[in-house]
Amino acid sequence: MWTLGPLGFTAPWLLVALIALPILWLILRAVPPAPIRRRFPGVALLLGLEDREAQADRTPWWLMLIRLLAVVAVILGFAGPILNPQEDRAGSGPLLVLLDGTWADARDWPARMDRAETLLAEAARDGRTAAVVALTTPPDGAPVFNDAEAAIQHLPNLAPQPWLPDAEADAAWAEALSGVEGGFDTVWLSDGLAREGHEALLQAIEDKGAVTVVQAPRQIVALRPPRFEEGRIVLSAVRTPMGPAAEAPVAAIGLDPAGTERQLATATLNFEAGAGEAEVALELPAELRNRVTRFELPGVRSAAAMALTDDGLRRREVGLVAGGQEREQLDLLDPLHYLREALAPNADLVEGPLSDVILANPDVIALADVAQISDGEAEDLMTWVEEGGLLLRFAGGRLASSDLARTEEDPLLPVRLRAGGRAVGGAMSWGEPKALAPFTEGSPFFGLAVPPDVVVNAQVVAQPDPTLAERVVAQLTDGTPLVTRKEMGEGQVVLFHVTANAEWSTLPLSGLFVSMLERLAVSSRAAPPTEVELEGTTWVPEAALDAYGTLTELDTQPGVPGERLAEDRPGPDLRPGLYAGEDRRIAVNTIAADTTLTPVAWPASVTVEGLEIARELPLKGALLAFALGLLLTDVLASLLLSGRLRTPRAGAVAGLVLTVLVWHPDPGIAQEAPVAPSSEEAPAPDPEAESFALAATEQVVLAHVLTGDQEVDDMAAAGLQGLSNTLWQRTAVEPAAPMGVDLETDEVAFFPFLYWPVTADMPIPSRAAYDKVNRYLAGGGMILFDTRDADLGGFGTATPEGERLQAIAAGLDIPALEPIPADHVLTRTFYLLQAFPGRFNDPEIWVEASPPDAELAEGMPFRDLNDGVTPVVIGGNDWAAAWAVDEYGTPLLPVGRGMAGEQQREFALRFGVNLVMHVLTGNYKSDQVHVPALLERLGQ
Repeated sequence: MWTLGPLGFTAPWLLVALIALPILWLILRAVPPAPIRRRFPGVALLLGLEDREAQADRTPWWLMLIRLLAVVAVILGFAGPILNPQEDRAGSGPLLVLLDGTWADARDWPARMDRAETLLAEAARDGRTAAVVALTTPPDGAPVFNDAEAAIQHLPNLAPQPWLPDAEADAAWAEALSGVEGGFDTVWLSDGLAREGHEALLQAIEDKGAVTVVQAPRQIVALRPPRFEEGRIVLSAVRTPMGPAAEAPVAAIGLDPAGTERQLATATLNFEAGAGEAEVALELPAELRNRVTRFELPGVRSAAAMALTDDGLRRREVGLVAGGQEREQLDLLDPLHYLREALAPNADLVEGPLSDVILANPDVIALADVAQISDGEAEDLMTWVEEGGLLLRFAGGRLASSDLARTEEDPLLPVRLRAGGRAVGGAMSWGEPKALAPFTEGSPFFGLAVPPDVVVNAQVVAQPDPTLAERVVAQLTDGTPLVTRKEMGEGQVVLFHVTANAEWSTLPLSGLFVSMLERLAVSSRAAPPTEVELEGTTWVPEAALDAYGTLTELDTQPGVPGERLAEDRPGPDLRPGLYAGEDRRIAVNTIAADTTLTPVAWPASVTVEGLEIARELPLKGALLAFALGLLLTDVLASLLLSGRLRTPRAGAVAGLVLTVLVWHPDPGIAQEAPVAPSSEEAPAPDPEAESFALAATEQVVLAHVLTGDQEVDDMAAAGLQGLSNTLWQRTAVEPAAPMGVDLETDEVAFFPFLYWPVTADMPIPSRAAYDKVNRYLAGGGMILFDTRDADLGGFGTATPEGERLQAIAAGLDIPALEPIPADHVLTRTFYLLQAFPGRFNDPEIWVEASPPDAELAEGMPFRDLNDGVTPVVIGGNDWAAAWAVDEYGTPLLPVGRGMAGEQQREFALRFGVNLVMHVLTGNYKSDQVHVPALLERLGQ
């Protein structure tokens, strides 16, 4: 192929014919030829006559130009011109398509797959073998080159990963390349980021052949893990340090009190010109801060744009109550002094009377030497503990001298206590101070080292009891319980048998005291656990991030050793996500706290191309059509110059030529029906309405009612797309893309099924819209009303959505309803079902009630309804959220947990299939129960 700028020619040798254009010019000038001159005596009779019509003896210049242009167009057309021709890559050996496959590729992954497919298709045409390798999941050993067509079939199995390639793995794979016999060319689809091991890998593939790098010239932004400093959350982001100053919004995402995920706060990161880092501090109240589950950069579809939070950011709220604080005393003698010192760095403290502290609903309540609690406060405190609170009690003189828990166990103490206390050290005691025994394996303090200087001088003693052994979590060297604990509902009660200050022991003076409080989850550790703390532990994955920033809950993955977690380096064996241990959760993020982003600098020996490529556009057809048009124009011009357009036949020929020049048939428009005469002109058809009707009727289309809430409407569209995909795969129904319907302007009669999500503030339809919907229901259509509130109040008036549905339904012609019976047609239209879950699983689903005189046939009532189709189905299980998929067919939202959730999603899809098949087949399934009776009658 010969190229000239953006134009290429597949048969350039035909362009030699352009040399003959001057000869053609001379030939065409001789048409028409000059007349022959003859002398004739009778010419004298013609003297004085005028020839009113002149005829040129040469062809006009403009007609010559038309003819020459037609010839040039024909020559260029047959030369095979192509706009933006793609250069054929030199080489005939194997081709290696190398992808980084990291989170930085997720934003334009489809474009990368298109480019890889184009490269492999070219290799297949040239008869070259090929291999595709992603560095995030490199193969064991050298790449295996196979048929390029087979490599194309492997592309859909590739996906970006939420981690960067491992430098050691890259080095090992680069060394394995040296074992490949012969050479190969490489096209490296790079993410544009420099990292350790790049140079060695590049050198290895350059030693084997030519290297071409394909990368997109774009800026990459990533969010580092948040950190807590001086009462504020510090957020920092990094970018490839190039370009002007820019702003990047960051959002705090978490759960509201109702358990719904929402945006809780926002901040803005300001990058200075040429800067690679930006930082912002976010101040949030403790209650709001504890609800944050992640921070993200809105609009950036990448795992690096999301930073998960764990217990290191969450600060627990602790209520402190001391007995007998009415008198002034020194700080060191204050029962709460050491608790304040131990908890203040990592917890929010609330002090005051017990009644006020309970109203604050903290995570933990610590009672320092509190013996007497009023009945009302005790009842409130027990309720608080049973709902998940931790009650932490410390002994003291008041508790030792009281009669509390002497004869029977007190609900707010883990064990029964002996009267008085026990003094084990001092001049009046019978022994030396006692040290702490090592913590046993079942204790929450197991693994903590016991300092030798921690001793106990006095304590309250637990009475022997059958349950005492199982409630002791720490004891002295003589076996006396030091810390006891019992479960109470969702919470627990813990008693330290010594004081919270240094009056009875040196425990509050040691670092062991802080560690014990952390193990009891009284405070939240600000710093991540050390390698020593993680050694020998196992952490269970709770949720994992993919490269696109989607967080998926896990419940069947094997545990991860603490030593691997301490490396904080994501990879195939440590996916970014949340990991749970015995007493805390740890977040593994794609980006580390010290990560920087540096664009890769390629050497001059490497050819670098952009990711986007211009498509080839053949121009042969256009040029030949242009030449034909010029030739037809030449015919008309020649007829005009010769005076032959004056005859009726010439006029018909000219009209035909003009028709060919200007007429462009449209095969997609059918013949129009004759229009009946009218006294006044009919209004012009609405193009948008015609387009809407055509799109809705060409195929079966599922539709959803537009609510005005963009998020709800987008979810409804994604849900119906997921249901349509399922119908394509499992049934003979092949729906087109779902459509949104505006009840005020669009016609609904085109759709067999409408999904109507109900929001609390959606407008009430107008009278015209009500008439339209009532005609739709009467004509056999079905509407699925979904209040999406089954997790709160279910169907009814308990929620704003339920109240809005009642207001909307007041204007609709809806028949009497009943909870869906176990034998309804919907239970067997396509699948046999007894449950109809969506994202939620509320069994309260309402359909049209069967007639009172429904006939029983083999135990099944025959329902003489609207062609067997219930016009409305009402529920609140948020079916669209369970059906919803993205453009790749991946579910958008989680349903339940693990395999149980996926099973619930499967039943939701089956319910959707039953709904559509029900509305399309009518009473077909109901009629099947009459087949035995009909056959019996025919036999008689």
